[in-house]
Amino acid sequence: MAQSQTISVQQLAERDGQEKVDIIDVRTPLEFREVHANVARNIPVDVLDPHTVMKERNGSAGEPLYVICRSGTRGAKAQQKFANAGYENVINIEGGTEAWVAAGLPVVRGKKAMSLERQVRIAAGFIVLVGSVAAMVTGNVYLVGTPAFVGAGLMFAGITDTCGMGMLLARMPWNQVTNGSCSTVK
Repeated sequence: MAQSQTISVQQLAERDGQEKVDIIDVRTPLEFREVHANVARNIPVDVLDPHTVMKERNGSAGEPLYVICRSGTRGAKAQQKFANAGYENVINIEGGTEAWVAAGLPVVRGKKAMSLERQVRIAAGFIVLVGSVAAMVTGNVYLVGTPAFVGAGLMFAGITDTCGMGMLLARMPWNQVTNGSCSTVK
């Protein structure tokens, strides 16, 4: 496996004036709608098909492809998907969109949304609370299995950096994006 290539937002901003920069934002459409680099296009990492992306690039196939997410983790996963498919000139943007915004680079802002991470914390907390209270009130020891299952799921998510509850919540209707207006700001 080739060593992962990264680039800082400052280095990429310098290149943007000198060459065409192709950036794929691999976050969910809801996250993308909230704020994204003005030159990025959205292809969520869970539906990313490296072969299709490279085919669509036509004459740009030999030029670098940049991937960005919120902070860099999903960008690294997308980069690995490309590497596994045989494409090596894919570069992860260090610090992701958070670094892009912090550097004062141009972004497109849309409707504010509750982050998936926050939704997972709320859902997990609710399930643990209800399961624990139900076990205490009914005296049914088997109801303790529900909060234990959620706790184990959260541990698994932390260890593997893959959250099943987050992936499920990302597919919920309130997390879907319809064509809406966004404004470009710096």
